[in-house]
Amino acid sequence: MIQNQALPKLITFNEFLDWKPENGHYELYKGMIVEMQPKGKHEEISGFLAVELAVFFRQSKLSYFLLKQALIKVPNENSGYLPKNCGLKPPLLRG
Repeated sequence: MIQNQALPKLITFNEFLDWKPENGHYELYKGMIVEMQPKGKHEEISGFLAVELAVFFRQSKLSYFLLKQALIKVPNENSGYLPKNCGLKPPLLRG
């Protein structure tokens, strides 16, 4: 027997920003909310890369910094991601 199930409602990036709670890690993938729970080896690699990037930026005298909670919108797509490591020059940051 096939049961009728409601399809999830796709949302826009702006609706996602309005909905997104302060706690938890959520991303928007093609209009669908996805809860992210990185752990284990993923976190170990992310931490290692953060240290290496910070050292590189400082040694190279670059004015970049690492963002901790950046939500990156994909151009021309209804998606937004929380990258583990994102180096950015201050003028490019928008709140």
